[in-house]
Amino acid sequence: MTTALYTSILSTLICMLSLNVIKVRRKHEIAYGDGGNEELQIARSAQGNALDYIPIALILLFVLEYNQANLLLVHLLGMALVIGRIIHSWSILHNNFKGRVKGMQITFLTILFLAILNLIYLPYGQLF
Repeated sequence: MTTALYTSILSTLICMLSLNVIKVRRKHEIAYGDGGNEELQIARSAQGNALDYIPIALILLFVLEYNQANLLLVHLLGMALVIGRIIHSWSILHNNFKGRVKGMQITFLTILFLAILNLIYLPYGQLF
């Protein structure tokens, strides 16, 4: 199953972002919230944004694969999602606004493309 590959890669990214939040919390001794600390706010923003977009994108990728879309197409969209999320996460952590925009553009376009393709590949005969 192709989606398992991209789920594993993106889960690793989420774990890395989560570990970064833990590191910053320990560094500044902040147990809850962000304590008004900008470094922790940035770390939590990178983690939270990944958690906002990755699950729905992976669901759409899985459904596309399940509906027997061309495997090359599934791989291309999976790679685009990984690239977009890595660019966005790195850019948040390094205060690179242009990179954040580029990462979100790639992510949004991938999600939109997945949604449209799922409507195309939907087995309408099995709906009723």
